[in-house]
Amino acid sequence: MALIAPRVTSGLPADQARNLARALQDSNDITVFVDGTVHRLPDEARDAVVDLLTRLSRGDAVTVSSVAEMLTTSQAAELAGISHTYLRNMTDRGEIPVEYRGTHRRIRTSDIVAWLENQKKNQAAEEPAPDTQDDASTSAE
Repeated sequence: MALIAPRVTSGLPADQARNLARALQDSNDITVFVDGTVHRLPDEARDAVVDLLTRLSRGDAVTVSSVAEMLTTSQAAELAGISHTYLRNMTDRGEIPVEYRGTHRRIRTSDIVAWLENQKKNQAAEEPAPDTQDDASTSAE
């Protein structure tokens, strides 16, 4: 898969953003028409389209780009938002799978995405739950 130059779109005008936000509220049902033909998107593609539209509805500027299936360690580190050295150390420890092309490491985009998702889950699990004990003691007083 070749890299294609990113496409940058500025945010929507405020009135269009509000209309889009209203349309997206509580809905993940997105219908795509191409040349008058309805296409049902796979869940991952639907989620990406909803995310794109949600960002536009907030008035955010959006950049869309593609990523190669196999990444260099530098590309993978940039995608993950971590340093090249930290990523190399994780591959050495086996935390992220790596393939070698000669002496060069290559990492699957899907492995980086899976690692990022795991990081989000771990972070959410570590966040303290709201303290309901304090609420109960104050209501009893």
